[in-house]
Amino acid sequence: MLGLRFKDVVAFMDVSLGSGLLKGERLMDFLRRGFVDRPIEQLAMPFAAVATSLHTGAEVWLRQGSTVDAVRASIALPGLFAPVLREGAVLVDGGLVNPVPVSLARAMGADVVIAVDLGSDILGRHLRAVPPGEAPAGEVGEWLRKLSDNLGALIPAHSPDPPKMPSMVDVLTTSLNIMQVRISRSRMAGEPPDLIVGPRLAHLGLLDFHRAKEAIEEGKRAVERVAHSLPDLNNQAI
Repeated sequence: MLGLRFKDVVAFMDVSLGSGLLKGERLMDFLRRGFVDRPIEQLAMPFAAVATSLHTGAEVWLRQGSTVDAVRASIALPGLFAPVLREGAVLVDGGLVNPVPVSLARAMGADVVIAVDLGSDILGRHLRAVPPGEAPAGEVGEWLRKLSDNLGALIPAHSPDPPKMPSMVDVLTTSLNIMQVRISRSRMAGEPPDLIVGPRLAHLGLLDFHRAKEAIEEGKRAVERVAHSLPDLNNQAI
């Protein structure tokens, strides 16, 4: 991930006008080239991914079969990535029902659960229109903004000089972020983890994969902020 550049991320954008803005196939091809895909049940460390059944709304735990395919289903953000068909079910992002799946970790036998809440500060992100000529928040965000503007150009405006609004992608992702944060807080109130690590990532866009170094460094800082609690968890496990 540290070797990714902006042009590499743009190359992942296999635009589709089907059930998602992006097919997601190029991104997963990249992962398959960089990692050995094994069946989940053969991994050295217990693993599972969460997806959502689009037909029933049920939470789906993926614990068998291709690891890469399970991850692909788990990140199929509605409207952005096309859904995944798996064993007759149409699956989308598990964040719709269980963004921080503490319950799954408990069900898998975990004695101590350390939850990483990637949406801990997402509601603080400043959503605004970007005036012409102003630098965007992220290069990939600007690429998607131009794409949504081009799609929006197909729809006639109701007035010759409409007010500047957030892009289609900004509205979609921010709306989903709000929903996932609310669901996370509700579920973790009823199913609390033993420790929450909350990296502050609101300054990063959804597809800013080329900014991995920033995300990793913030992950380290997030762990340092709660490191004083780790010895207590170790004693609890013993």
